[in-house]
Amino acid sequence: MKLGLDISGGDFAPKANVLGAILALNHLPDNVEVVLIGREEEIHPILKENGGDFSRLSVVNAPDIITMKDHPTRAIPQKPNSSISVGFELLAKKEIDSFASTGNTGAMLVGSIYKVNAIPGVIRPCITSVLPIVEGGNSIILDVGSNADCKPDVLYQFASLGSLYAKSVMDIKDPKIGLLNIGEEEGKGNLLTQSAYKLMKGSDDFNFIGNIEGRDLFNGKADVVVCDGFTGNIVLKQAEGIYSIAKEIGIEGTYFDRFNYENYGGTPILGVNSNVIIGHGISNDVAVKNMLCLSYDVVESELTRKIKEAFK
Repeated sequence: MKLGLDISGGDFAPKANVLGAILALNHLPDNVEVVLIGREEEIHPILKENGGDFSRLSVVNAPDIITMKDHPTRAIPQKPNSSISVGFELLAKKEIDSFASTGNTGAMLVGSIYKVNAIPGVIRPCITSVLPIVEGGNSIILDVGSNADCKPDVLYQFASLGSLYAKSVMDIKDPKIGLLNIGEEEGKGNLLTQSAYKLMKGSDDFNFIGNIEGRDLFNGKADVVVCDGFTGNIVLKQAEGIYSIAKEIGIEGTYFDRFNYENYGGTPILGVNSNVIIGHGISNDVAVKNMLCLSYDVVESELTRKIKEAFK
């Protein structure tokens, strides 16, 4: 198995990304190789500084960088030698089994759709985030930012994608699917959530439990929380804010520690033809290590194949 990693993306690139790859070697099986995609002249000195056996690391030179300021749609064709563009070329040619980056999220989404394409039948690929449950374990929420405006059939597909992810990667046998709304009753919400509820009610594709409210996000009422990307991104950023405030005022506790993005590393783009993982732009070496471990789990679970079969 070959896991591709963008070395040039993120606030602390390239050092944090290379060090994260080195850390990951201790947590990944011996048959896994990590392919470092970026500027050779920056990667090799970092490896040399840290010594050790790096026979399971390989380097693919990509001299250009897509920055956070680059326009996502134009960046990939304008910078074909960038680490993100080269990573998607390798992924499209099946020379790597997954591609992960902490760089420009928009460019990663564009590359996923135009370089490896959406799975036939998937209207809108989406991204997820983890919701730590008070009593232990995690649930997920989707979408969290890639689709600000959605239609009811798109939310229905998010439920299917989230259910497949929860089963395959999180090992939840029959995940409970909840629709995030302003009330639990069937008739509550705006036109979008009311219509989505009607589609999802009684579905044979997933275990729909009905509407859930914001107060239920962290109590495990639903294993998968479905919403449009605008709402999901607000939830995600609020959770990050709560964690930051807790740290700032000195609140200690294992539960609050589970809000730390480092623990999860990143999120797969669900609904595209290969395994693409997006990490946080401020990722340090520990977060990059966990992003690679997630990449391994996604590939090993054959999540993409299962989504393709479900959407035939």
